[in-house]
Amino acid sequence: MSANRPAAVVVLAAGEGTRMKSATPKVLHAICGRSLVGHVVAASRELDPEHLVVVVGHAREQVRAHLAEVDPAVRTAVQEKQHGTGHAVRMGLEELAADGVTLDGTVVVVCGDTPLLTGETLSRLSETHAADKNAVTVLSAEVPDATGYGRIVRDEVTGAVTAIVEHKDASDAQRAIREINSGVFAFDAKLLVDALGKVRTDNSQGEEYLTDVLGIVRAAGHRVGAAVAADHREILGINNRVQLAEARRLLNERLLERAMLAGVTVVDPASTWVDVSVEFEADAVVHPGTQLLGATRISTGAEVGPHSRITDTVVGAGAVASFTVAEGARIGDGANVGPYAYLRPGTDLGAKSKAGTYVEMKNASIGEGTKVPHLSYVGDATIGEYTNIGAASVFVNYDGEAKHHTTVGSHCKTGSDNMFVAPVTIGDGAYTAAGSVITKDVPPGSLAVARGQQRNIEGWVARKRPGSAAAQAAAAARQESEGER
Repeated sequence: MSANRPAAVVVLAAGEGTRMKSATPKVLHAICGRSLVGHVVAASRELDPEHLVVVVGHAREQVRAHLAEVDPAVRTAVQEKQHGTGHAVRMGLEELAADGVTLDGTVVVVCGDTPLLTGETLSRLSETHAADKNAVTVLSAEVPDATGYGRIVRDEVTGAVTAIVEHKDASDAQRAIREINSGVFAFDAKLLVDALGKVRTDNSQGEEYLTDVLGIVRAAGHRVGAAVAADHREILGINNRVQLAEARRLLNERLLERAMLAGVTVVDPASTWVDVSVEFEADAVVHPGTQLLGATRISTGAEVGPHSRITDTVVGAGAVASFTVAEGARIGDGANVGPYAYLRPGTDLGAKSKAGTYVEMKNASIGEGTKVPHLSYVGDATIGEYTNIGAASVFVNYDGEAKHHTTVGSHCKTGSDNMFVAPVTIGDGAYTAAGSVITKDVPPGSLAVARGQQRNIEGWVARKRPGSAAAQAAAAARQESEGER
């Protein structure tokens, strides 16, 4: 257990976020496979706090349900009406107190709309707070342009924070300061509880401001300090869709950089998008225009892309998936997928197998070395090892009410343009003729032929389509043939 383990982390996530112009609560908008509040909760968990409380308000039941999915151990506190950040923190602490929790140590307060904030930065904030013996420590950042932000004013001798001055209230000298307030703080728990009871609402908004706590504890003779974030972009909050897209880009760059430094080749990072939950092994290659989403894992030597969307899928070592959409699938070692293949949930491709051009699979288990090269649909099926499925084959799995299963054995050769009408079984080593509609089981080693005898009706075009281009072409061919005799 860390010596700087916080007593609690309070996440402020009660706001509506009207500038998002969305029916979805702001904190539930997602980037890189995780909601905004989900990112903040994940970063907060890295501190291993004794208690983690998310303060909810707008669309509280929706936010609560989401939190229960992503982190069931999270507590929630309700801010019925949004009366300011100080009021929100007070609601969080009162929720803990109502459960008999007496806080002793550090309370970290974070905003629920700062998805780029890292656990590492929060740890440095907590460490600085303890090392400097501060009553309050502000997470600050030095930005290229501080316009609109609250400035951190420090004592020139001690470096202690003497004030946070809002831009509109700042003097020219203060506006020249580039160190700004992030809205993230570490507090001494007992001093925080006491100070929140003294925060006034005699301001233009009639709200309880959390920043007023700094002045209260400083007036009581306690030290207020600041910890500067290594990257100012971490503290960016999300208020609209433009900022959401910018945060997505920044987080995506961070994830790809981590992957590349770990030995992954990303040919074009600008056109490659990944979720935080994606895992890579060294020497994987990602080609341009590719999205890797959900619980996807790309194994050693595998190549994905270009222009592929891989979701919740394991791509085995040395496998290739180009121009592919895959969801909930497993692509075995050395398998080859695409171009223009669609692997739906439940698809399991064995080692060295193939799902080729314009092939769709769903709930299908494909054995080692088996090939479905092109223009086919394989649904609700099991295919053994080293079998070849002919072009334009369809596994007819749906009778209008229920799905049925097809089994094709190992070392089979099925002809092109086959229909396998489930439920049906093709035995090991069996063949089926091109153009067959297979409705009965085929014994091992047999050849199944299920098509009508061809019948040619001479002169049909001349009788039924007289004067047509086809009739004229046929007549010319007939004359030419007679002339050669």
